[in-house]
Amino acid sequence: MKFKLKRSNKWVLVVLIPFIAACGNQGSQLNNELAIPVSVNDVVKSPIVQFISTTGTATAASQATLNTDMAGVYFLVKNPRTGSEFKLGDIVEKGQVIVRLENPETENTIALKTKKLNLDISELEFQKQKSLFEKGGVTMREMKNSEVALANANTDYENAKIQLAKMQVLAPFRGAIVDLPQITSGTRVVANTAVVTLMDYSKLLMEINLPEKNITSINVGQEVFITNYTLPKDTLQAKINELSPVVSTETRTFKGKLVINNPELKLRPGMFVKADIEVARRDSAIVISKEIIVSGNRGKTVFIVEKGAVRERVITTGLETETTVEVIEGLKKNERVVTKGFETLRNNSKVKIINQ
Repeated sequence: MKFKLKRSNKWVLVVLIPFIAACGNQGSQLNNELAIPVSVNDVVKSPIVQFISTTGTATAASQATLNTDMAGVYFLVKNPRTGSEFKLGDIVEKGQVIVRLENPETENTIALKTKKLNLDISELEFQKQKSLFEKGGVTMREMKNSEVALANANTDYENAKIQLAKMQVLAPFRGAIVDLPQITSGTRVVANTAVVTLMDYSKLLMEINLPEKNITSINVGQEVFITNYTLPKDTLQAKINELSPVVSTETRTFKGKLVINNPELKLRPGMFVKADIEVARRDSAIVISKEIIVSGNRGKTVFIVEKGAVRERVITTGLETETTVEVIEGLKKNERVVTKGFETLRNNSKVKIINQ
């Protein structure tokens, strides 16, 4: 019995020792599995800028439809840059002739050459009378009469030049041709015929609507950043040119007008654009991604790692961008905040950092 009992006891001992060891290993593995893998970032300070975003349609700062002042035979002038007749999209300089008219009857009526000869004769007569007056050969009245005749001749000549100039259609400013009605060269047109439309869009205008709550944070002269989906890599500069002091009772917004600098003509009139207006800035602040914030009954919280476990931290936020937010209270510089794997965390959860 003893022998069997001893053998029985010995057998039990042989079995129990590996069993206990195995249980200890399984417990250790279980503890390792309970550590949730997370990614962390060190809390650092960086700048943050808060914008108000709005949208609107850009329009040309200068636009004009040019009509003929007189009747005549229509001719579209050649563009000196291309050697071909002007066409849509061509840039014309201020004072450049775009369309000319021919009307011999009008030109004869104006009689520019005759008026120029009359001016030359009047100038000679005046100089003669002036010289005689200085020598006592004529009276002052006679000299003044010749001066009046000279002035009248000069007026007639200048008026003739003005009338003759109406036989041409000139660009009033530098701009692009955006409309050019189809008129066959050599055909007669009547006065007041629309022949070309110009736009100067090196500067653009844009009307915007802004939230009532920002009426005290936005001012005339404030800088604005303009973007368009067709120009993803380009941001244009603009400024607030006008602001209405009145808030709409229907939309709870107030109106503003922007002037957009567009020197390379990248933005086109009629484009739908986005305007970002800077309303606040911090040059050094604790800034985190909005994605890592958990909202609950306690408010906004994040998780920080301390000694292999996480602590849930309530935070107070400030300025915001589309993707980031300023933390005013709740985080300190150099603390490690969980950026991935926080979805299943609870306060005091054990974690394993998989990257830093």
